[in-house]
Amino acid sequence: MHAEINVTPLVDVCLVLLIIFMVVLPSMVNGTVELPETTVTAPVAERALPITVKEDGTVYLDTLIIRRDEVDSALEQLHTTAAARPIALRADKRVRYGEVVTVLAACRKAGWDDVALVSTNPAARQP
Repeated sequence: MHAEINVTPLVDVCLVLLIIFMVVLPSMVNGTVELPETTVTAPVAERALPITVKEDGTVYLDTLIIRRDEVDSALEQLHTTAAARPIALRADKRVRYGEVVTVLAACRKAGWDDVALVSTNPAARQP
């Protein structure tokens, strides 16, 4: 008797892994995720506290610039005086998603439950 190793399952697994890496690798290298544009937007309350994350990672609390390492403490301090106000979190299109999630987590940690992610309506843009 002559025994042979069947390599077909090995080849199948390798091809599946290759396809998975081909799909996942571009988002890992870029560090950005392309989100779909919104078509329906709900207006954010006018009294909402705006927090903006810029492309360079700068965080603005209304018009005040906050360093990244001070975001947690600034939000906790502000929560004691403005807890009733909701937060409107907006970010530049080219900001890494992880930075936005970090600010969002800091808002939740400080005690805010009403945090809205603000998007731009493409129909409202100026050409």
